[in-house]
Amino acid sequence: MKTRPVKTVLLGAAALAVLTVASATAEPVQKALHYGAWGFDASGEDPSVTPGDDFFAYANGGWDKRTEIPADRTRYGDDEVLNDTSEARIRQILENGAAGVSGPAAADATKVGAYYRAFMDEARIEALGMKPIEPDLAAIREASSRDALTGLMGASQGGGFLRAPFRLGIATDAKAPDRYIVSLSQGGLGLPDRDYYLSDKFAAKKTAYQAYVAQMLGLIRWEHPQENAKAIVDLETAIAQASWSRAERRDPDKTYNPMTPDQLAALAPGFGWNAYLGHAGVGEAGKVDIGEPTAFTKIAAIYGETPLQTLKAWSAFHVADGASPYLSKAFVDASFDFHSKALSGQTEQRPRWKRGVAVVDRGMGEAVGRVYVARYFPPQAKAKIDDLVKQLQVALHARIDRLDWMSAETKARANAKLNQFTVKIAYPDRWRDYSNLQVSGDDLVGDIRASSAFEWNRRLKRLNDPVDRSEWGMTPQTVNAYYNPGFNEVVFPAAILQPPYFDPSADAAVNYGAIGAVIGHEMTHGFDDEGRKFDGKGVLADWWTADDGKKFDASAKKLGAQYDSYSPYPGVHVKGDQTMGENIADLGGALIALDAYHASLHGRPAPVIEGLTGDQRFFLAYAQSWREKSREDTIRQRLVSDVHSPEMYRVNGVVRNMDAWYAAFHVKPGDKLYLAPADRVRLW
Repeated sequence: MKTRPVKTVLLGAAALAVLTVASATAEPVQKALHYGAWGFDASGEDPSVTPGDDFFAYANGGWDKRTEIPADRTRYGDDEVLNDTSEARIRQILENGAAGVSGPAAADATKVGAYYRAFMDEARIEALGMKPIEPDLAAIREASSRDALTGLMGASQGGGFLRAPFRLGIATDAKAPDRYIVSLSQGGLGLPDRDYYLSDKFAAKKTAYQAYVAQMLGLIRWEHPQENAKAIVDLETAIAQASWSRAERRDPDKTYNPMTPDQLAALAPGFGWNAYLGHAGVGEAGKVDIGEPTAFTKIAAIYGETPLQTLKAWSAFHVADGASPYLSKAFVDASFDFHSKALSGQTEQRPRWKRGVAVVDRGMGEAVGRVYVARYFPPQAKAKIDDLVKQLQVALHARIDRLDWMSAETKARANAKLNQFTVKIAYPDRWRDYSNLQVSGDDLVGDIRASSAFEWNRRLKRLNDPVDRSEWGMTPQTVNAYYNPGFNEVVFPAAILQPPYFDPSADAAVNYGAIGAVIGHEMTHGFDDEGRKFDGKGVLADWWTADDGKKFDASAKKLGAQYDSYSPYPGVHVKGDQTMGENIADLGGALIALDAYHASLHGRPAPVIEGLTGDQRFFLAYAQSWREKSREDTIRQRLVSDVHSPEMYRVNGVVRNMDAWYAAFHVKPGDKLYLAPADRVRLW
């Protein structure tokens, strides 16, 4: 699933064909994203750069030189521009409430309007100070044992801010995706990744974190803030040492470990599992799926050996940290200064209304989406996008059939899986029912608790029901897209179905390069190093011949080695194993889209536009679709915590493995990106 730090977004491209996406209601900011006469921003290029040395800079260097990252952002590019449009639309929905809305959407519109008003009522929030979390802190103080504290952690699943050293959820069973299962994974860290605790490269960030912990403890008047802050960071450092790396956690075979609660207690003694699961409402679950078994054993032991007073201080800090965006200015500023400024380099907070939009969108996303779709997405576009996605499926079928390294047996199964893809376009067929969610317009933290409890209870109630395959993992107003291996589906929300990812007035080569590549990206996720382990029904199963599996792994390892060599700053590198799935999907998506573009020509030569061939325009559009600037701290954070490579490598790392790019731009030995044909990775 592709959440917002990156763009593995999506949408349909196609022969210039069609799709007037929300053009009648487009805001001015959208119009600015129509690039040039044929869909490409020629002024964004840097002709002083040799394409074979740095294709990302060649296509985007001019834009990069003239673009400043806004002070309230950590990164900036076309995704952020589209998000601005989406935010502005949502703001109108929240401020207008039920005005102009009828039917079932009216009640939802009223609730989201009240939720937003609660966030915007700064005077009341300031007057309350830390009072909204005092009940949580009092309960922590009163906990007389570790079991009592773990019970509070479990109960917090139903609407509290108290964290546990493990993450609890309800998901589909990877080997029986027609049913739900309780899932548990490692947690307990306040910094973005275990590397922040263990690597000297992040020593300054770790020091800043300890100061922030002490600051938060001081704001909630917890005793001995300096001493407790050190103990908390020491505790989290021990948890980090026990935790699996992000690369290890990407293997679905290793992270699928169903067991009974009794077996879990035997695996990981030291943590009060009965109290935790019972108070969370899942104490009667027959099975729980454990993500990282060896880490569980170690983290539970750490918990059992840590003094209760340190565990209480740790819990109190995380309550304050989690609630800080919804409390008075002292908490908001402290949280921003550390999480956004110190960690990511952002210099100014985002306007309050934008933060309010994000909060309501997280809490009642489909309620907002129902109104969003009614106002901004034409129903006829769904069928057109569905047709475009099918064109990319045809191209992927053809690529599978042409593979020279895969046996006929595995090809047949791969094609069968592709035929079973479900495609979800724009918005759900059935909207979430929020009638049981009570929202107040004058109690922000109460609304946060209520929406959190609503979502947890919704999941609890269906634990023993058949899986709802109509459910969406993103809202319609989200500028993104995803592939879900358990459902074997590709999902494209409404907000991404617009320029610049698809522009009906643009050249076909541009649409295929900018959008077709992203459709292909999501499809390829069904066949990346994780997705390939799920069959057409979404079952975690090995459907490959042993020999084909070895060949796939060898090529994937070769691609990983390429990405391991990429270094945006001295001494730091991309992690090829951590980013493997996205790198495979990027390469596969571009290859599929180029094939689809060629097929759309029906044997006719591509037109030459402004001296550029069709393939040249395709690759330029592909590179332009990834143009983005990020702050150095943000990139350094992503290198250890994100499964996506930085944007420049999502371009340069892809094109250098595509034969057509060499021909299109006359790339030759001696150019920095040149790879000999035998060294180019050929997977999908």
